[in-house]
Amino acid sequence: MAQEGRVSNIEQIDSRDFSWLFWFTLPLYPFGSRRTIRKEIVKDTIWTFDQIQGIFYVVVPIRMTVVKLEAGGLLVYAPVAPTAECIRLVNELVAEHGEVQYIILPTISGLEHKVFVGPFARCFPQAQVFVAPSQWSFPLNLPLSWLGLPAKTTQILPADSQKTPFADEFDYAILGPINLGPGKFAEVAFFHKRSHTLLLTDTILSVPEEPPAIVQLDPYPLLFHAKENAGDIVVDNQANRRKGWQRISLFALYFQPSVLDVISLAQTLRNAITAPERSKKAYFGLYPFKWQSDWQRSFAALRGDGRLFVAPILQTLILNRAPQETINWANKVASWDFHWIIPCHFDSPIKAEPYQFRQAFAFLEQQPAVSAGLFNSNSYPLPQEDFKALQEIDINLNKFKIVPPPQDKV
Repeated sequence: MAQEGRVSNIEQIDSRDFSWLFWFTLPLYPFGSRRTIRKEIVKDTIWTFDQIQGIFYVVVPIRMTVVKLEAGGLLVYAPVAPTAECIRLVNELVAEHGEVQYIILPTISGLEHKVFVGPFARCFPQAQVFVAPSQWSFPLNLPLSWLGLPAKTTQILPADSQKTPFADEFDYAILGPINLGPGKFAEVAFFHKRSHTLLLTDTILSVPEEPPAIVQLDPYPLLFHAKENAGDIVVDNQANRRKGWQRISLFALYFQPSVLDVISLAQTLRNAITAPERSKKAYFGLYPFKWQSDWQRSFAALRGDGRLFVAPILQTLILNRAPQETINWANKVASWDFHWIIPCHFDSPIKAEPYQFRQAFAFLEQQPAVSAGLFNSNSYPLPQEDFKALQEIDINLNKFKIVPPPQDKV
C-alpha cells in the first residue's frame, strides 16, 4: 500500500473547474468553489478524492474512495461534489479501468455526504446506486427520488451483503439505524477483500500532525486559526500552518476544548475595531478566541501516536444511545482481515489492525475487552475535560427531550 500516492496537478486548471453550483443545498465553506486532489492509495486499485468543507474556517477533508473491480469498472464510496475537475479525474480512471458500476451512499444522517450522491450519479447514469437502509429527511420523510437520487437505478443495500452484485469483492456491515429523536444515525463499513482495506464514513478517525494537502491549497483558514488575537498578522510558513491545523482539529472535534477560552462580545468588538485586517474575508476583524498557553497538550492527547478514535460527537451524542448494537457492529468489522482504513475525514490511509479498530469503541464498555493482550489502557479514553462543551449540549438536548437519553455502558 502506497502512503505517498500520486497527487493530481491542478495548478494549471481553470478555476471554473472548481465550481459547485448547488452549494446552497448545504452552505458550507468553501461554498461554490471546491478543489479536488486525487491520490493513488493502492496501485491501479484504490484512489481517494479529497475536497474540504467547514464552518468559520474550521476546514477538514471530506473524502470519496474509488475502487477498481476485478471484473472491470469502478465502485465509488461516499461521493464528493461532482465539479468539472472531480469528474475529469474520475473519467481518467474510467478510461483506464472501465465505467463506474456502483455508487455507494454509506450513511443516512451525514448531509455532507448525502447531498452529492444524486448530482454525482447523474454524471454516470449507467451506474447502480446503493444507499444505506432507513434513509430519512427532515421535517418530512420524502421518497429517495425527491431527494435527487435517480429513481430507476437506486436501491437499498440489503441486510445480507452476499445479495449484492459486488459480494465477491466486498463485505459490509450496517450500524444502525440508531434512533436520535428527530432523526437517525447509520453507517455502512465496506471491506475490500483483495486489498485488505476498510472503508468508513464517520465513525473512526485519526488526526495527522501536519495539515493534509487539500487543506494547504488555500492556507488562509490555517493562518486565520493560527492567530493569538485579532491584532495578529500571521506569516505564511509551515509552522503556522501546522499550528492552525492543530487548532482547527480541536475545534472540529470538540467544538470548544478545555484549552480554549471564548472572549466576551464586548471585548471581541473592541478588539475588532483596532484589528489590522477588517475585511469580509477576515470576518471584519472579529476573533472571539483565546487559546491557553498549553493548548497543544489537548492536541497531543487527541493525536496520540497516530491512534484511532471515535469522534467525540459520536461518543457523546450518538453511539452511546445504542452501545450494545455498536459493540456488536464493531465486533463484526473487527473480524475482517484488514490492514488499512480509509475514513471520509481527517487522515488517510491509516495503517491499522482489527484489534486497534475494536479498542476504539472501549468507551462504550464498563470493562473494555482485551484483544490478545494488546489493549493499551493508558491511551484511552480521550481527556474528559475536553468533552465539557459536548456534554453540556447533551444535557440540554435531554432536558428538552429532543433526543433519547444515553444508555448504560455494556
